[in-house]
Amino acid sequence: MQGLVQEERRWGLNGFTLKWIAMLTMLIDHTGMVLFPQYRIFRIVGRLAFPIYCFLLVEGAVHTSNWKKYVSRLILFALISEIPFDLARSGQIVAADAQNVFFTLSFGLLAVIILKEQKNRFAAWTAALALILTAEFLRTDYGGGGVMIILIFYLLREHMAAKSLCFGAEIFWGYGGIENYALLALVPIVCYNGKKGPGGLKYLFYVFYPAHLFGLYGLSRWTGAGGWG
Repeated sequence: MQGLVQEERRWGLNGFTLKWIAMLTMLIDHTGMVLFPQYRIFRIVGRLAFPIYCFLLVEGAVHTSNWKKYVSRLILFALISEIPFDLARSGQIVAADAQNVFFTLSFGLLAVIILKEQKNRFAAWTAALALILTAEFLRTDYGGGGVMIILIFYLLREHMAAKSLCFGAEIFWGYGGIENYALLALVPIVCYNGKKGPGGLKYLFYVFYPAHLFGLYGLSRWTGAGGWG
């Protein structure tokens, strides 16, 4: 049995490959949002992106040697991405009704780090709850439910069946509708082999988020697609 597990991990998907899957499905999702809102398939494919990013965030939190630098990087790109996010989503430079997903990931990472490092369980869970409520109050992408998904992936990291069940419950009862397709993200997640994969392109996955949103907004203006084109 041990040999079988090792063989499966050897031939699975590494973190680098999962990042590309998340990045490409996110691009498809946002292309549909900005340029082709009439075609639902773009948004369905895009449901895979966020759960994979949450999963990779937890893996990064568990293995990072400098969580302060990790959190700072997420917050920095949350700030950088807000204007491109607002432009792509609404055609406005500032739209206070929603904040980009980097804020959600930042709050989720902070919650994981607090639960990991804080010895006082009451204080740790109080802080985690405060971060969930903050994400919901600020209307970050996926809101407090997004932070909860990150915590599910962290707390049940070694228990795939329980993790999948709780993730599915959060998706069905917390979101529903088209978000139910997010369960398909469990397929590549289950195939993760525990390996980081090739390095050298770490910042590409950060820069791509604001860059592709700004590019899609530019295309919408140029082609006249989208409600503000």
